[in-house]
Amino acid sequence: MADKGMDGGRGRRPRVVSKQRGNSSQRFYVVVALVVVAGAILIVRAARAPHQRANVTVAPITAATAEGYLMGNPNAPVQIMEFADFECPACGNFSVITEPDVRTRIVNSGLASYRFFDYPLPMHKNTMAASNAAACAADQGKFWEMHDELFRNQPEWNGEATDNPKKIFQGYVKALGMNADTWEKCFDEQTHQPRILANQAEGARRKVQSTPTFVIGTRMIPGAMSYDVFKAYVDSATKEAPAAAPAAAPAKPDTTAAKKSTTK
Repeated sequence: MADKGMDGGRGRRPRVVSKQRGNSSQRFYVVVALVVVAGAILIVRAARAPHQRANVTVAPITAATAEGYLMGNPNAPVQIMEFADFECPACGNFSVITEPDVRTRIVNSGLASYRFFDYPLPMHKNTMAASNAAACAADQGKFWEMHDELFRNQPEWNGEATDNPKKIFQGYVKALGMNADTWEKCFDEQTHQPRILANQAEGARRKVQSTPTFVIGTRMIPGAMSYDVFKAYVDSATKEAPAAAPAAAPAKPDTTAAKKSTTK
């Protein structure tokens, strides 16, 4: 009898489990059917509804020529180029510490010209906005003044300090006496984005790996440096520059002119 009871129990369990599995399967298929029906209804409604395009305007970026921003005589014996990121701390240090002497003692004295090229790095989230701010200042003849404000005040507008650098840039615009409305329109429309990207592309073409990077004559030198080191590179480039054309020989006196006769 005990064996029959155990067998009977074993006989009943499979029937109970089978029934539960059957109920679960039925519920699953019902849910799937409902999902399919609901999806079909949504598809039909979407097909009958008018197609609407998102109101998105894509402004094409026209290619530009890399020209940078010039300081000094473009025909100076030595040409200096700087590829820099406005948010780069090393670039800021060079601008504040070394560049003033470079301007007064090298550029202003006619030894070399100086050209700044934007080279915004992707890890700096406000640097492109800073390049934009400087480019719009250039329209009003204030590029170098804005350049100096951006580097001197880098800690207050960089990506770690604010998500809205424009508001801070507007303070510089006012301090520099620019037309605020003109600058803001240029900034908001990113008028000079092609120029900025062209400058960046020129740096990539030259395989610039870090900022700041300088091209002095025929040498490319990465990293900020002291004035003495910078001047040594300029002196070396001056020696390597093509010799200036010799001065024209003084005109010879005209020996063919008729002499006044002394005969009577």
